[in-house]
Amino acid sequence: MDLSNVNSIEDLDHEHTAKLVLDMFHRIIIHYALWFNEVKHQMGMEKALDILNTASKRGYDIQMKRLSKVLGFEMKDNIPLPLLNMSKESLTTLMDSVAANWVVNDGVWFQAVEFTRGMNDAKRCNDSCWAQFSPFEAWAVKNFLNLPEKPGLEGLKKALNFRVHARVNTHSIVDEASDSFIFQMNECRVQSARKRKGLDDYPCKSGGLVEHTYFARSVDPRIHTECIGCPPDDHPDDWYCAWRFRMN
Repeated sequence: MDLSNVNSIEDLDHEHTAKLVLDMFHRIIIHYALWFNEVKHQMGMEKALDILNTASKRGYDIQMKRLSKVLGFEMKDNIPLPLLNMSKESLTTLMDSVAANWVVNDGVWFQAVEFTRGMNDAKRCNDSCWAQFSPFEAWAVKNFLNLPEKPGLEGLKKALNFRVHARVNTHSIVDEASDSFIFQMNECRVQSARKRKGLDDYPCKSGGLVEHTYFARSVDPRIHTECIGCPPDDHPDDWYCAWRFRMN
């Protein structure tokens, strides 16, 4: 369909109407993120997360009620019934697909900057993004698990198992002492893909320092993060990066 002569939504054909619906979903996502970012800029992360909690709960209720009527599905206990009717296996497969899409999102943004502005700008944007996402994800996991404000190292162990990363990568936790443990990333989706292609490890240490430090600190501000090794550092075959978390 030639859109040069289209002056209103009513002029669209069926296919382009569907495309516009998807485009509007995309606009909602961006608008939602911009609202959060601006509130964080104006009021700080802690207040922004409090407001996010209020806005997201109210927005979810209103929007899902409207969508359920249009798309013809029921809600039960505030969850779409089609999801509840899926088997646990199917839900897990869906979760893994969502997690994989999250990795794709991260990768396409990185490459979009890298291919237009170079590796340094891409890494700078990447590290800054982790400084924003890790505290948010820690907050989201703590809310989901109903963890206390300062859950300690045991709370961090639990929270690490509920990150998006946990569905796309393989990690292990090694107890070291009563006040510390080691987190190892045994299989990394990004690094494993590079290895299959015969490429060197991606030097992710700067981003990893931000990611793990901010996540642990947001779970419990008493926790200190130390990098044992992360590319471009040398590492053994059984892990790509390793981190020590201990109580201050």
